[in-house]
Amino acid sequence: MFPNSSILGRPPFPLKRGQANGFSMQLPVPVMFSQQQMIDSQFNMRNTNFHGFPIARYPATPPNDWMPGHCTPPHGPSVPAVTQGRKRRSEEHSQYDLERQRFSSPARGVGVSEAASSPSAAHGAPPHLRSGGSSPALSPRTPKPTGCMPPLRGEPQRSVADMPLPPAKDKLSQQILDLFQACKQQGDDLEKKEVCRAQLQREIQWLFPNSRVYLAGSSLNGFGSRSSDADLCLVVQEGPLNQKTDAVYILSLVQKLFYRLSYIERPQLIRAKVPILKFRDKVSGVEFDLNVNNIVGIRNTFLLRTYAYIESRVRPIILVIKKWARHHGINDASRGTLSSYSLVLMVLHYLQTLPEPVIPCLQKEYPECFNPSMDIHLVPEGPRDIPPYTSRNQSTLGDLFLGFLKYYATVFNWDKFVISVREAAAFPRPSSREWRDKFICVEEPFDRTNTARAVHEKIKFDAIKAEFMKSWQMLHMKKDLNFILPVRATIQKR
Repeated sequence: MFPNSSILGRPPFPLKRGQANGFSMQLPVPVMFSQQQMIDSQFNMRNTNFHGFPIARYPATPPNDWMPGHCTPPHGPSVPAVTQGRKRRSEEHSQYDLERQRFSSPARGVGVSEAASSPSAAHGAPPHLRSGGSSPALSPRTPKPTGCMPPLRGEPQRSVADMPLPPAKDKLSQQILDLFQACKQQGDDLEKKEVCRAQLQREIQWLFPNSRVYLAGSSLNGFGSRSSDADLCLVVQEGPLNQKTDAVYILSLVQKLFYRLSYIERPQLIRAKVPILKFRDKVSGVEFDLNVNNIVGIRNTFLLRTYAYIESRVRPIILVIKKWARHHGINDASRGTLSSYSLVLMVLHYLQTLPEPVIPCLQKEYPECFNPSMDIHLVPEGPRDIPPYTSRNQSTLGDLFLGFLKYYATVFNWDKFVISVREAAAFPRPSSREWRDKFICVEEPFDRTNTARAVHEKIKFDAIKAEFMKSWQMLHMKKDLNFILPVRATIQKR
């Protein structure tokens, strides 16, 4: 009835000898699950009390919330079991952690949350992808990373804040910087999302013991604002999963679990092409979208995160362009216009294809770091040592914004070409169904589908082109951001 669902109620796939609770992408074919496995998963759901705590047949030892070099039960007490005579470090729990404990099961405290997407150690991985015996966040002697991307562990707020911003040499550039500084996601915004993610992973692992929950999308890729919702990806098995049947069934079980969690409200199952479970975290006030096994979303999150931090002009220009598109009503895939993801890829493509590029093509220059078949638990570590990019293009933020609008208003041929970040080029449209008769073609860098397929009405496509043309002409003439995006009102909305 539900193919590919061997994950329900037990480990989703057998671990290889010596392998931790990570994932390996080597199984060629998902295993069909039996009727008994369905019964087991439903039994686990029924025998879970109102705090999500399993009873009866469920294993007495909870599954591990895996971290490199650690085997700590996810539902263990807040205070470490072995203190070795030392006091617990006061910084192990933030004020946000303590606040959440009032909403959680009394049987479970909130321990130290792992990284937003914890990597794993794997035998045979390249040296820069292997983890040591202890978490970098716990070792004061860990050297400061030299890569462009800020670490996921160990004071990420400080690392991001220390990154220099480009100088503003004109009014328009200064307006872009001011808007970026006021609206960008702050370190504590990310921490709130991460703490909720870690807590939900512990809850969900009672249903799917070897599952993992990853933070993805704009919350982690560097292009989020203070008002951004958070995307979560629940990974329950290797390989593909039937989104019409299995994903809906899994999310329905998770929805029942969420009804029992006092800190979660309004869990709503949306049966889209990629079904999601929408809900709100009462503690942080953040709205979340949870999907199942959308692996490509995790891969592109870390590709975009690397682009975000490889050059200092990338984050400000993209955040302001997203605000501009939202203001003009062309940044809403649910209404037939561009998704934020498509917009980001369009900006990156423009920055890559300038006569003197602002950013490189990461998938060409570092193919081993963005291998589409890389084990998913290694993806966060893949690009960590990529150095910052030094571009000979010294254009200001204002010049780049104006050039972006001009490129898509007057230069790019929408009818004949595909926008590709993977190739750092615009290539001719293939004749396949994926690209034929589409108004806008933006290639997804990993699965190579069209991320702009939501633009399926000519009237919406014409409106998008018109906004590019009108905004370019106005900005070219006035050189003042307020004429196409009210800065003060946008800052107030965050």
